[in-house]
Amino acid sequence: MIDESDFFTICSRVTFQESLEADMLNAKLKQRFQEDGYVMLEQAIDPNTLEALLAKLDQWVDDSRAECEPYGQTIDGRPRFDIQPETHSADNPALRRVASPIEIDDNFLAVARDNRALDLTAELFSPNIKLYASKINLKLPGSKTTVKYHQDFNFDPHTNMDMMTVLIFLDDVTLENGPLNVVPGSHKGELYSHWHDGVFTGAVSKEVEEETKERAVPCIGKAGDACLMHSCVLHGSASNLTDDPRRLFILTYVAEDAAPLVPNPIPHKYDGEIVRGKFTGNVRSEPFSLKLPEHPKTASFFGQQEAVTGA
Repeated sequence: MIDESDFFTICSRVTFQESLEADMLNAKLKQRFQEDGYVMLEQAIDPNTLEALLAKLDQWVDDSRAECEPYGQTIDGRPRFDIQPETHSADNPALRRVASPIEIDDNFLAVARDNRALDLTAELFSPNIKLYASKINLKLPGSKTTVKYHQDFNFDPHTNMDMMTVLIFLDDVTLENGPLNVVPGSHKGELYSHWHDGVFTGAVSKEVEEETKERAVPCIGKAGDACLMHSCVLHGSASNLTDDPRRLFILTYVAEDAAPLVPNPIPHKYDGEIVRGKFTGNVRSEPFSLKLPEHPKTASFFGQQEAVTGA
């Protein structure tokens, strides 16, 4: 029979062991992130939370069946819900983007404010982290949605580069359903121009894409997992070739001392909310050079990438 003192000793040992294992795992994840610019994290959200997010998203997809062009409205007047031109229909909805879902659903807002990927972001960058943007990217069956290679920082430049893109998998992501493909180590290299022939295309040149995508690796995992990606990592993705959806809840976090250089391209009422740590009022700058992006006029950056076929 275990007496009370033995019980607390055992509990302390278990707690210490779990803490030690967590520290070792985080150390490995940190090292991998520093080297590659991205890292996969299992079970960033729990199954019940995932179920709630999917229920709302399924509702939005059903609502899109009645629409024939981008619809809804964000606080800057652009459409909140973006659909894939040519392939969208009532029978085969091709909703491809929901901008700032945290403004219209409390479950998405709760995840933005608290998830395991956010905890890791605070360890990787700064104890003080603020929320910058949120969106849902969808690749529904038959939608043919693709993403050309680009770097997120070029859309959202700040005074320093401690900006994290967190992609939470809402479905299992496989090699066949259009996974994110990232170029390891590219966060340490060049900030490539996303301007071509005087137009902001939201993508690197064809030459850069062909040169770098051969080194790209797919980020696959289970629903509820997350990919944490440095904002300077080159990445893109192909079409979903399966009969099942591939949907991502994407959050952008920045260090509290990173000040934006352009207006938020996905504006929302929670912009700049401190989600870890505290507000300091300090601004930290890093040396870099880039041509500032063009603020999107379409529902999403998909429109920018589609506007110029020569990009």
